[in-house]
Amino acid sequence: MRGWRRRKQLRGREMASLQQAASECLAAAAPEDKVARTFAAAEAYGRGELHLDVAAAPPESIRMPGRPERPLLVHPRDLPKRGFGTSEGRAAFIHSIAHIEFNAIDLAWDAVYRFRDMPPQYYADWVSVANDEARHFVMLRERLRQFGHDYGDFDAHNGLWEMAEKTAHDGLARMALVPRVLEARGLDVTPGMIVKLRALGDDATADILEVILREEIAHVAAGSRWFRWHCEREGVRPEPKFRELLAEYARAVLHGPFNVEARTAAGFGEDELRALQQLTD
Repeated sequence: MRGWRRRKQLRGREMASLQQAASECLAAAAPEDKVARTFAAAEAYGRGELHLDVAAAPPESIRMPGRPERPLLVHPRDLPKRGFGTSEGRAAFIHSIAHIEFNAIDLAWDAVYRFRDMPPQYYADWVSVANDEARHFVMLRERLRQFGHDYGDFDAHNGLWEMAEKTAHDGLARMALVPRVLEARGLDVTPGMIVKLRALGDDATADILEVILREEIAHVAAGSRWFRWHCEREGVRPEPKFRELLAEYARAVLHGPFNVEARTAAGFGEDELRALQQLTD
């Protein structure tokens, strides 16, 4: 019912802006509200009911998006290490992926909200990504509930949003580092997770990760596409610029080995893959 009400409210507006809808999605704290607003905004934008507010100045201050009271956010080193061998360990793992997807909803909406001078296809891409990430979160949350847990039952970290803050001033850096470094990490580790889950007989979780892996390739590809668009606009070569940004911002969060096949499908060139490898050797 809540999602239906949000769709009705958006339909009742007189050509609300996509950026305002993105702001409301970012501000929503309860997971159910953030997901419902995301689905409603994506539907409304697809129907042509939200206009682009490209003339508005981007926000001056950086703020955390809406968050539920739990999970408690801690430093990554303070998160306990759990294996897949127990039900509790698998629940904690599913929770960690759900938390990444929940953050990814906000990252997509922030890309829409913050950067106001982009072509229409840019906004279409990130609205689609937000919608996918919300759907991923819903699938993972339902699976988590089947283990007797819910989102918020385990601690988590805030690394994805911290990188969003660091790149809030620069759309080129945002596209290079959030989709192509942090989110692309999923392309590297998810195939191995799927193999482990299937070996344990947990095909239900593995099937969800198969969907996420397939769709995340397209999300990272959107980052590659708009990173190169920024480079062309600014008259810089993408490969040296990517290497420079990796060295400046991402050395501490780069971990190999890298899924060359998936990253190539997501728009990484040979020079960029070499740069990743050299910075982790």
